[in-house]
Amino acid sequence: MNTPERRRRWWPRSVRARTALAVASTAAAILVAIGWWLHRDVYRQSTQIARDQAQAPLLALADQLREGKMPSRRSAVPYEVVATGRSTAVASGGGMDVFAPGSPHVLPAPPRLSKSTDTDSGWYYEQRTIRIPERRAEPAGRFDLGGDTYPVLSTDIWAGELSSAEAANLGVAPDATLRAHVVVLPHTTEAITDSVNFLLLRAGLVGLVLISAVTYFTVRIALRPVEAIRAATASVTPGDPRERVSVPATGHEIAALATTINTTLQRLDDAAAQQRRFIADAAHELRSPLTTLLASLEVALAYPERTDWPTAVTTAARQTRRLQTLAEDLLLLARLDARAPTADHGPVDLAALVCQLTERYERPPDRPVTFTTDATGPASVHGRPDDYERLLRNLFDNAIRHAASHVQVTVRNQDQQVVLSVHDDGPGVPAENAERVFERFVRLDDARSRDRGGTGLGLPIARELAHHHQGTLVLVPSDTGACFRLRLPHAPPPARERTTSPAP
Repeated sequence: MNTPERRRRWWPRSVRARTALAVASTAAAILVAIGWWLHRDVYRQSTQIARDQAQAPLLALADQLREGKMPSRRSAVPYEVVATGRSTAVASGGGMDVFAPGSPHVLPAPPRLSKSTDTDSGWYYEQRTIRIPERRAEPAGRFDLGGDTYPVLSTDIWAGELSSAEAANLGVAPDATLRAHVVVLPHTTEAITDSVNFLLLRAGLVGLVLISAVTYFTVRIALRPVEAIRAATASVTPGDPRERVSVPATGHEIAALATTINTTLQRLDDAAAQQRRFIADAAHELRSPLTTLLASLEVALAYPERTDWPTAVTTAARQTRRLQTLAEDLLLLARLDARAPTADHGPVDLAALVCQLTERYERPPDRPVTFTTDATGPASVHGRPDDYERLLRNLFDNAIRHAASHVQVTVRNQDQQVVLSVHDDGPGVPAENAERVFERFVRLDDARSRDRGGTGLGLPIARELAHHHQGTLVLVPSDTGACFRLRLPHAPPPARERTTSPAP
């Protein structure tokens, strides 16, 4: 039974061997087709040459008959002369004399033609294929019609072309029509064809061996850089991620492969470095509230009679809330980094959500900050309301943290998109830091951000949530303060909202 295991056992596993086998198989098919075409063409041309060479004896034979001479039995080609009115051959030779004298002629006699036809037609060549019967060891005159088929060249000597003396010398009636047949022997053609077939077979086998060998070693040489790339890639370890493969100076596909692998390794190195920085920053952020919490509790336990317990509990609660917020932010970033699919809860009206949040948003106690909302109508987007609420809260928290007195929120529908802008009147962000504010644990004003509870994860989480919903979040240039612009794909409202009731 031809099982997959058995096929894998005999099928070569090496790319070099597989390529050589595939090329050899293709070359064999091509060589067989070419050999068959050459065989047919050589046979056809050899047969044509043999027929052309048989025309000279036929012309000489016709000239002798017109002169009334009986042709010789010794001939390089088999021939036979037949005539109307006679059941036996007028003359034969070249091997046709093996038939018994007085037996019926082997080749057909010409039809009897009229005098006018004789005069008008002249003489001609006729080339056709005739089955020559084999002689049997039985009474004379009997032949087996199972002989081979040979091409035959014929020409006619019409009645009236011979004089009475020439006709009498040939033993035919003066009004008889003679037909001279010359058999085209295929032996030379077959010998030439067999020789060509043998040469083609040997040349084909040698060519297949050479093609397979050249293909094998060519692929082997071509795959040497691939083996070097494999070895270099295998040596890359987490402890030494800076290892790179050598790029060949050839500029072909292998060089492109090496460049792609180096680019991939560089991305992995950057991701690993970013992950290490993230872990270090997270540990640093966790250490600060834990240290404060532990110190407060240790002091309270060491001096319980002198501890202001409400203040100590308040400090512990504040640091615990900070740890809880940081843990939630880290878990959310982990989910977003994993690209975990979320269920689509249908369209969400972003304009209505902005109005709800701004109405009940808690203002900072140290300074008055007013919210102004500008929304022209419903702005539907696809996604989860909780994700959008988290995104907006992070943007609002950042705006309030840096605003002097006012935060402007604008929602618009533009070109199949919902565009939301959050603009504060604070000190703004320098142009060179427009992208750094979206990096994790980055604080441009570290002391004030720590005092006000910032972890440096609000804006990164907001951008990740925007990307998670096929949107973008960027910091756009502004004359005063900072302006963050969110773009999300527009979602059509539900059918019941699009349908309007008829006018009464």
